[in-house]
Amino acid sequence: MIDLKVLMVEKEDCDAGTVQQLRNALQTDKTQAKVLRDAADTLKKKLGNAQPDAAKKLCLKLGISLYFLGHGNEASQYLAQAEGPLAAFYLGRLQASAGKYEEAFKSFEKAEKSGYNAAQVNLQRVGLFRETGKHDKCREILDKHKDLASHSAEYHYQNGRLLLNQGHLAKGAEAFEAAIKNDPGHAASLFQLGRLNDIAGNDDDAIAFYERCRQQPPVQAGTLTNLGILYEDQGRFEKAFECFRQVQVGQPANETARLLARDAQASISMVVSADGTTAAAVPSHIFEVSIFDFELSVRARNCLKRLNIKTIGDLTRVTEDQLLNNKNFGETSLDEVKKILDAKNLRLGQSLEAGGEGSTYRPPLELTEAEQIKLAAPTSDLQLSVRARKCMSRLALNSIGELVAKSADELLEARNFGITSLNEVREKLRERGLALRGE
Repeated sequence: MIDLKVLMVEKEDCDAGTVQQLRNALQTDKTQAKVLRDAADTLKKKLGNAQPDAAKKLCLKLGISLYFLGHGNEASQYLAQAEGPLAAFYLGRLQASAGKYEEAFKSFEKAEKSGYNAAQVNLQRVGLFRETGKHDKCREILDKHKDLASHSAEYHYQNGRLLLNQGHLAKGAEAFEAAIKNDPGHAASLFQLGRLNDIAGNDDDAIAFYERCRQQPPVQAGTLTNLGILYEDQGRFEKAFECFRQVQVGQPANETARLLARDAQASISMVVSADGTTAAAVPSHIFEVSIFDFELSVRARNCLKRLNIKTIGDLTRVTEDQLLNNKNFGETSLDEVKKILDAKNLRLGQSLEAGGEGSTYRPPLELTEAEQIKLAAPTSDLQLSVRARKCMSRLALNSIGELVAKSADELLEARNFGITSLNEVREKLRERGLALRGE
């Protein structure tokens, strides 16, 4: 068994072999993550008293440690202060995942010039060119490195991502399968196979791929969020909570993960009716998931940001015409968001239809900024009782805007929602200057 504290603290150098040993240790023994956290704390203390040359080596080891612990932002800060090809390569990967493509290009160029394997750097460049819409450059690099197809999982992964972007789903899936034949632990390929099965409605297969992906450090928030939602859909709330809680540990400021974790935990205890039967807790927090957690082209992503559309719920509150009337948002971008909604059995304008005539809810593009903020707030902000919150979940009312689109009668039709809960909701809305539809 590798002692990670010895490997990362006592060993002077940190190179590609160190990284492989670190990865293997984390894969084979989950308790090693705690040892690595302790090692990172020790490295931080040593860094405080280190001379410049020693500090650079410590920054490299600390940056790599934090990278594999899933603390990307902090890892980037230390890797930027380190030197050498390893620091530049992993810094480039973190910058690419954060959407800082120009910075990533520079880091990968620095990595190659300082001695990192040129072919591996070029495969990372394929990802950057793909994200910036330069598919011809992607194909040019992949054709140049065709010899890697016999043994490189990363080659097949990058080829698969390019094929997906060009609309070749079946061929893309074949490429990801080829990748995991070369490397059964290739996390990015496992994630894509999980996502494709998720979209196709093959929930059990999607869970299996996401779980395999979850065993490969560093575990990404997207993997855990998607896996948690699938578990929640199956009523496996303990498993769902475990996933969302893991995201929170790595990203304490992630508000979506906090809400998902809290409500999954609340769903573990089922509501018991007066007759002694147990009412099913229905998961309904897909509406709060960020739209940017999904695969989107640069154009679609930028258009949605400009329209202040941030969540799945926001998409259900806007129509096709409203989207297409905006500059640069065309049929291709529309198809992208439709596919995301289709995979969750949702559609554009769905929440508007639920509001009906006389609803106090209006589409977000027609509201003032203050009104958008007020109605976009989650219903959890109302601090409702457990019974009322459960009813919000069963009715898929995730935002205050969706709640005020409902009438009192519609709420009373929900199981376990009585006059007491109705009055509670009315009072909470009144405090915000709002009311249910028709009141």
